[in-house]
Amino acid sequence: LRFSCRLWGGLVQPGGSLGLSCAVSRSIFSINALNWYRQAPGNERELVAAITRSGTTRYADSVKGRFTISRDNAKNTVYLQMNSLKPEDTAVYYCNAFIIPSGDYWGEGTQVTVSS
Repeated sequence: LRFSCRLWGGLVQPGGSLGLSCAVSRSIFSINALNWYRQAPGNERELVAAITRSGTTRYADSVKGRFTISRDNAKNTVYLQMNSLKPEDTAVYYCNAFIIPSGDYWGEGTQVTVSS
């Protein structure tokens, strides 16, 4: 399983918006969950947002109301729209696919920087 992830936008100021997309090398229809994680320097990797096969979404409390995860099965792509960005959102963001029973598959990280 391979991922091709892209950041839509560059360095952004607080309050701005960015988008992440991650194209998967196979059909995502049967993937149990597609997730976005992030890891800031000195911190553990944390789950930011998740979307299941049925479209159920879950968010970290710190991003609720600001971030939106979505999936396009026809394009085998998962998205993360990030609005009202804060400096504490600065981190390396990772796309993840959880497949039963295989386990976790990870994309390469993408740096997101929010700075004035």
